Amino acid sequence: MLYYLFEYLESQFSIPGASVFQFITFRAAAAFILSLLVSSIYGRGIIDFLRKQQIGETVRDLGLEGQKQKSGTPTMGGVIIILATLIPVILLTKLDNIYIVILIITTVWMGSIGFLDDYIKVFKKDKEGLKGKFKVLGQVGLGVIVGSMLYFNDGVTIKEQLPVEQQVVQENGKRKVFGEAHKSTKTTIPFFKNNEFDYAKPLSFLGDGYQKYGWIIFIFITVFIVTGISNGANLTDGIDGLAAGSSAIIVITLAVFAWVSGNIIFADYLDVMYIPNSGEMTVFILAFAGALIGFLWYNTYPAQVFMGDTGSLTIGGIIAVIAISIRKELLLPILAGIFVVENLSVIMQVSWFKYTKKKFGEGRRIFKMAPLHHHYQKLNYHESKIVVRFWIIGILLAVFTIVTLKLR
Repeated sequence: MLYYLFEYLESQFSIPGASVFQFITFRAAAAFILSLLVSSIYGRGIIDFLRKQQIGETVRDLGLEGQKQKSGTPTMGGVIIILATLIPVILLTKLDNIYIVILIITTVWMGSIGFLDDYIKVFKKDKEGLKGKFKVLGQVGLGVIVGSMLYFNDGVTIKEQLPVEQQVVQENGKRKVFGEAHKSTKTTIPFFKNNEFDYAKPLSFLGDGYQKYGWIIFIFITVFIVTGISNGANLTDGIDGLAAGSSAIIVITLAVFAWVSGNIIFADYLDVMYIPNSGEMTVFILAFAGALIGFLWYNTYPAQVFMGDTGSLTIGGIIAVIAISIRKELLLPILAGIFVVENLSVIMQVSWFKYTKKKFGEGRRIFKMAPLHHHYQKLNYHESKIVVRFWIIGILLAVFTIVTLKLR
């Protein structure tokens, strides 16, 4: 909203300083500061409200140290993250940008699913919350919507670098490095030629025109990633500060990718895929990062509030959609390695338990408890030490993810 207001003021009245709102970097920085203030300052009031309404966490006895003391801690704190993200986004972004529209839909959609799940747990006293099949249905539905919008909307395009012999100096003196904007199912993947992979390629056996069926694979991949990452974030939210801190590291890394991918100069300099208009996502992403960091003020040990599924499902969904939008989704197994490992630890534990129970008549475990962070709790590591070490691993994974862009 403010972007359009200052754009009007500059065009009509030439007010000094109004043009600063044209710069993505300025609006992104302002969004980060505003979201940080909203989540850290107004978060206190929301927590007090949740406590007053007796919206507290019902903790199941898993035999973990310090677990019983957490019972009654306000939950559904993901509302803080959602509000602290959306307020700066509405004020500071170009709301007609297709990528911003998709991210707002994602935030509201996943936030609603998580809120409904928490509502059933808290007010209906049902510890299971929303049935798993309905959660998955919601995640799949979002994946289909996002995949369809990204594939079929005319505003979603890429520009590919021209061969050196086709690059020319234009009338304005600038060298034309990129070709014309066009629709594409290409994405970024390390260790491949040019770090790119086309989702339509596996369909080449269909003969000429196979590219027009690429949307089938693209939407399937989108559904898979949205479901996997949102569940991974949900599983990671098991001890104070782990999900929010790990997510902030991932999100800030994605902000770098989004800004570079949407800036034609840096996309050329770093030899990465140029995605027109994607730079606007940087404003949303930094608003989201500020909301997560502000939330950490109350969520670090000992937590004064839990994000609940309202927060964790939303976080995972947003991370997945950002990565898909900037064609970096195949980097998520590295960048979001914490979420992936947490997911895998549960899958391995459950699968091995069922297999051994069927074969030996007694279920056996790989870990002392899953997800993985509970395994370390069972080994008597303090949860603060577990969280900080996971953060350090997350930072290393983020750095390695950036480095992979130059590994060809």
